[in-house]
Amino acid sequence: MSTRQYKCLSIAGFDGSGGAGIQADLKTFSATGSYGMTILTAIPVQNTCGVRSCYDIPLSCVEEQLEAIFDDIRPDAIKIGMLFSTDVIELVTAFLRNNAVDIPIILDPVMVAKSGDPLLQADAVKALKTKLIPIASIITPNLPEARTLVPGDYDKKILAQKLLDLGCGAVLLKGGHEESCNSDDLFLSHKLSEMLSAPRINSQNTHGTGCTLSAAIASFIAQGLSTLAACTRAKLYLHAAMIHSKDESVGKGRGPVHHFHYLWKYL
Repeated sequence: MSTRQYKCLSIAGFDGSGGAGIQADLKTFSATGSYGMTILTAIPVQNTCGVRSCYDIPLSCVEEQLEAIFDDIRPDAIKIGMLFSTDVIELVTAFLRNNAVDIPIILDPVMVAKSGDPLLQADAVKALKTKLIPIASIITPNLPEARTLVPGDYDKKILAQKLLDLGCGAVLLKGGHEESCNSDDLFLSHKLSEMLSAPRINSQNTHGTGCTLSAAIASFIAQGLSTLAACTRAKLYLHAAMIHSKDESVGKGRGPVHHFHYLWKYL
């Protein structure tokens, strides 16, 4: 077994209830064998029932957090989640262009919470498309996010190709919003196309699934897996975490997945 410490950085928002955002990312990094670090971009006040309000982080604070991490610890992979505003997107993009040219970037284009509450300002979608997506190694949108980025009634294959044409290295177009017996995620890069399938789980506990999946992808890429292999393993991890949370909810709304299910069996 390798003794190397694989280091992953999450640039994302806050979730005091622990199921999404940087809290979910840290749990996922740890559960999948990586060391986690965070940059806080915004403070949504939320729980499993929804988002009550959202507070900005001063841009100078976001920049100082980035500088503090990169002055000391160089990440092996970077996961980006909620950025909230155009200003934050532009700041993060400029910093990463200058300091993270050779670091894989996994972008989860967070726009709306599971409760339906917005997590990205409407005028920030253009900045996400034109500035941040082109420097991402892979983006992981769900279908509503994908259709916001690329408006139009396209099927999944065409939609994924149009997302890839925005300049990222690969796309994992998630199928969780489809009505089918399986949850089919389409992986597309400039060389590969693969459908990643798993049986659909009947559960209300889906809070933070997108954060968890993208963080797991980042963790496995940091450990040396190819992008497709990382997506495949991350989907298996999320599927197991969802199975182990489907019958017992944390909170009154959409509960979180069970990030450490394989450890709790020993208790």
